Amino acid sequence: MHDLLQLQVRDFEVQVLTGVYSEETHLPQPLRISMTVDMIPPDHFAPDTPLSASKSYLDLKHAASGALPPGVHFTLIEGVADHIADTLFTGDSRIQRVQVEIVKLAIAEADEKIGITLVRYRK
Repeated sequence: MHDLLQLQVRDFEVQVLTGVYSEETHLPQPLRISMTVDMIPPDHFAPDTPLSASKSYLDLKHAASGALPPGVHFTLIEGVADHIADTLFTGDSRIQRVQVEIVKLAIAEADEKIGITLVRYRK
């Protein structure tokens, strides 16, 4: 068994061009994104361990916002999740697994959570 560090960003909201139906395709939709990233940690975290031994949470937020290509329409939110996972894998070879949960806020009628969870492993 090997050690594992899980980094998490929960309930991050972002506007993304996504959707299948005509009423969805012309304006960005609000998505609530949560991510769990599994990475290989160093053998020990001492009090003075530098950030480079882990990963900045801002990198996770960036993968779900600024790293999304502007003006690109994702037909499925699964494509959004895949793009986030690809961005995180490309940015750090220590990342072994990415879990992305996306909730489509615009289609909720009674505060239900409608969306997907995509889990990708480094290949």
